[in-house]
Amino acid sequence: MQTLNFPKYSFRFKNKENKLSIFDDIRKKFVVLQPEEWVRQHCVLYLIQEKNYPKSLINVEKELTINNLKKRYDVVVFNSDGSIHLIVECKAPTITINQDTFDQVARYNLELNATYLMVTNGLNHYYCQMDFENERYQFLKDIPDYKS
Repeated sequence: MQTLNFPKYSFRFKNKENKLSIFDDIRKKFVVLQPEEWVRQHCVLYLIQEKNYPKSLINVEKELTINNLKKRYDVVVFNSDGSIHLIVECKAPTITINQDTFDQVARYNLELNATYLMVTNGLNHYYCQMDFENERYQFLKDIPDYKS
């Protein structure tokens, strides 16, 4: 797999029936290693190891319903009160991050009401803070570290 713009992390891999899988520490299972999954696993470890977010507050690949359509978010980080702190949208490294990508995470956020948004393809990372009053987002240099 391609080198990403994240710190170097160690992962557990398994090869079964010529399919390489990576262990997802949040879901506690091996998942098929696709390019987007490679980005997602790096992002999760970035949140845990660099930003100090507790594993117990991180959720990966869950379904949500938006306008009667079933969608799946990549990563959500909760606050200790159950509200949503951060939504992360992961794309494969070959996918260019553009306005459509931000529109996708913004649509998810209409339902989830996260304070922060992160969009990454593993090479480029974009961070935003929501301004709910003015219905827009402000770009940030990084997302804040976890504060309990």
